Amino acid sequence: MDAPKQYYESINLPDVLGIRHASELYSKLSDEFHSRDTIIISIPEGAEADLSFVQLIESTRRQAKAKGKTFKLSSPASGSVLKVLERAGFINSFDQEDEKFWLHKEVTL
Repeated sequence: MDAPKQYYESINLPDVLGIRHASELYSKLSDEFHSRDTIIISIPEGAEADLSFVQLIESTRRQAKAKGKTFKLSSPASGSVLKVLERAGFINSFDQEDEKFWLHKEVTL
């Protein structure tokens, strides 16, 4: 039996997920994409996020999909991240793939 090509672990993000830290977050995620096929990020409970964080994550999702990589949140969006998604109108326009990614909702028949 072959060993898995890569093992993966959750990438812990800082407590402040805003525009002032966007370039640092981008660099961290970009580095992970170069070395892994599966990237799982962990957003700290109580983290403060703004729209730039949601935009960065959405961009990263698109990049992952285009490159055939797996990109996930370790737990459903909550707190500040969920509020940003609601205020920006994302939740109202979510498709099933968005709900699975952000809210961990599985498709039920």
